[in-house]
Amino acid sequence: MAGDSRHSELPERAAVAALADSFVAGLCEWIKIPGIGVDPAHHADVRRSADWLADRLTADGWPEVAVWGDGPALPAVFACWPAEDPQAPVVLVYGHHDVQPVDPLDRWEHPPFEPVISGDEILGRGASDDKGQVAMHLLGVRAHLAASGRNAPSVTLKLFVEGEEESGSPHLRKLLEDHRESLACDLVVFTDTALHERDAPTVNTGQRGVLGGEITFFGGTDDVHSGRAGGAIPNPATALAKLIAAVHDDDNRIQLDGFYDDVREPSAEERADYASLPFDEQKWLRHNGGGAQAAHGETGYSTLERIWVRPTAEINGISAGYTGPGLKTIIPASATAKISFRLVPDQHPDRVREQLLAFVERHTPPGIRAEVNFRGTGVPPYAVSPDDPANAAVREAMELAFDQPVRFARAGGSGPAAVLQQFLGVPLVYLGATLPDDRVHAPNERVVVPLLLKGAEAAAHLWRTLARAEIAKRLSR
Repeated sequence: MAGDSRHSELPERAAVAALADSFVAGLCEWIKIPGIGVDPAHHADVRRSADWLADRLTADGWPEVAVWGDGPALPAVFACWPAEDPQAPVVLVYGHHDVQPVDPLDRWEHPPFEPVISGDEILGRGASDDKGQVAMHLLGVRAHLAASGRNAPSVTLKLFVEGEEESGSPHLRKLLEDHRESLACDLVVFTDTALHERDAPTVNTGQRGVLGGEITFFGGTDDVHSGRAGGAIPNPATALAKLIAAVHDDDNRIQLDGFYDDVREPSAEERADYASLPFDEQKWLRHNGGGAQAAHGETGYSTLERIWVRPTAEINGISAGYTGPGLKTIIPASATAKISFRLVPDQHPDRVREQLLAFVERHTPPGIRAEVNFRGTGVPPYAVSPDDPANAAVREAMELAFDQPVRFARAGGSGPAAVLQQFLGVPLVYLGATLPDDRVHAPNERVVVPLLLKGAEAAAHLWRTLARAEIAKRLSR
């Protein structure tokens, strides 16, 4: 079906093509604003970024536009465009406009906030994550209206673009609570997501959750001479190393009691889709695996399954004693390991927190005092069924835009999808068109413009598709 000329005359495709140049120009203008949310020195730029988006939405004709910036959260943007039919489904599109820091700056081939167009790519911080995809949805709405000849979308559309996603969305729950009525909807479309490959488009069906913490073992109050006390007192570094070694068994299964009790297996259809996707493991190791020499993980699962649908426990850092040049023969007073868990449906951060505390208690030897600190409350995982009618509509829209079959995939990273879904109490589906190798969070971030254009076309198809009677009836309250 690739290159199917039957779809070349789709009105949504023609509308996207007609608007493509202005789309690229606008995105480049937005990228110039260095809205680094994690850096207080750039909080004014986050506000400028929100104002830029609000102005663009107003210029596009959205009848209700607001910048929510009066509370503790960095400014978020909300917009609403009611459908002509008051009974039409209400769809909320979620994204974020804050961006990651640019360090290390010397690794960039061009200034990160001076976007460069190179071939069919735009290079610059935020081009992919997530300004490119938010702009893609704005284009999708314009194309939908142009293609349909409507003055309003076929479904009521709401847009919620937060300014703190790169900081872990610390005030998202308060924003949702404060604006519960404005954000009420029948479906959420989450747009911070990627395709599997450029020539293998996919619909994402879920993200892993995350819980991070720090384990510290304390021995005495001071480092001591290893000749005078070695062999006679416990060594926190040795004890912590044993705990770390005990986290996994020889099949790389995590040894926290009850850890797998809540793990939901993917469906047979999803596993078949994963197995059918093109995947060069050696190329993946070089580009996505940090140059690792071999794949590694839980026995019985493929690499894609390990990073999409299986939970993990990773040691992110270890520190103890003397680490400077030369040798200092001491027994350290303390040792620390940073650990993080990626969680899958139906695990919950609170349960894993208790499981880790019990594991640490069980592996703390006499003479050692343990302390465990967690970073925040964690992020729950989320997955939507491939058979969900809204998910099927996304797949149909993507296949129209990409002119080929579209399969299901998952995301190994984490985001606020579960928080949105649980708070709003409605289904959540994913529609994005970036790539895993867009170098997000790294120097030389880029986005592939033709993919964003296809994503915009898919969004335009989706709004029409969701208004169909059989789908609208299932969605509308």
